[in-house]
Amino acid sequence: MSGRTYRVGQIVPSSNTTMETEIPAMLRAREGIRPERFTFHSSRMRLKKVTREELAAMDAESDRCAIELSDAHVDVLGYACLVATMSMGHGYHRKSQDRLHGRTVENGAPAPVVTSAGALIEGLGILGAKKVAMMTPYMKPLTKMVAEYIEAEGFTVLDRVSLEIEDNIGVGRHDPNNLVPLAKAIDLSEADALILAACVQLPSLPVLQAVEDAVGKPVISASVCTTYRILEELGLEAVVPNAGALLSGAYNRTPQQLRAAS
Repeated sequence: MSGRTYRVGQIVPSSNTTMETEIPAMLRAREGIRPERFTFHSSRMRLKKVTREELAAMDAESDRCAIELSDAHVDVLGYACLVATMSMGHGYHRKSQDRLHGRTVENGAPAPVVTSAGALIEGLGILGAKKVAMMTPYMKPLTKMVAEYIEAEGFTVLDRVSLEIEDNIGVGRHDPNNLVPLAKAIDLSEADALILAACVQLPSLPVLQAVEDAVGKPVISASVCTTYRILEELGLEAVVPNAGALLSGAYNRTPQQLRAAS
């Protein structure tokens, strides 16, 4: 097979290790079934502990990162920190996407921007989910804030689990196998979907398909939703093997649907 090579840029917290693992893993898996190829490029914002204060300071660095990545003429840019975006106020992902895209335009190398926060919201809508349960690594106040952000977008969060890991390195080292019994213990009888990792740093990809198979409901994560939107912005079929319902190929949107959603 032959196909174009796309440059995928990511703006990541300095202590983040998972988004630069899971998104490449999904797109490498896609390379086994589709002709397109991908390279990956990152720029970092300082963050050590997941607190409101550090998140706000970190978000202020995102403009610099967008400019740096546009220097490399990336084809798409992903802002990989869900909670930082959500901590800035309801609906902030739209402002962030527009502002960061503007920085790439000003730099002479325009690139579409996907935020993990916006991608998660869009992913729920694409699945047709109205009621959800979610798991986060955050302390309970931040988990509550994330739930409120999601609910402000028109969804109902029926249940939420907080792992209460404040150190971001600790989040990235959490064993994804520990998510499986927690997910199975959540009452999903009234839920339309489970957000297995409402955080880009919490590893979940190795068990996501198995959890979805076990619970019988669509299971997503911040990284799965971000990958879906990256592929859409590149004009590619949003399909990745063994990454849950959203990336199964059953939810690809037509150009008309994309225009209506924008």
